[in-house]
Amino acid sequence: MTDSDVRALIAEVERQERDLRFATFTNDDAWELGSLLVRLATERGLPVTVDIRRGTQQLFHAARPGTVADNDSWVQRKVRVVERFGTSSFLQGLRARERGTTFAAATELPLQEYAAHGGAFPVHVEGVGVVGVVTVSGLPQADDHALVTEAIRTFLDG
Repeated sequence: MTDSDVRALIAEVERQERDLRFATFTNDDAWELGSLLVRLATERGLPVTVDIRRGTQQLFHAARPGTVADNDSWVQRKVRVVERFGTSSFLQGLRARERGTTFAAATELPLQEYAAHGGAFPVHVEGVGVVGVVTVSGLPQADDHALVTEAIRTFLDG
């Protein structure tokens, strides 16, 4: 991926984060969004773990066939990135790459606790801010991110 490709991808992810915002985010919303993600994954035969949180409360969690316990670790590590920086885990990794470094080197945060890889996306409620995280783990990072954003867009358009 060229430097211009990385910059274009950063711009796209930043646009997604501006556009994919919620009016409210309830426990029922988490259930519906999580169920949509599982349905999309099932239809496509994707081995993913899906996790949705509001604050520190886990509202939805499902692991499809083909996932392993390590996917739960990836979820937690990606969630920590969103909680700490208020942006998607994918965006944090891309920004480090644009600067010619890695997320770990740029932040000096432990790899065992933080993963700036695609798949965790902030639940941003208009007028409130980031209140939670929607995460997918199990695919290449760009695909994890794409599945989450597709589902959020479908949910918001519904």
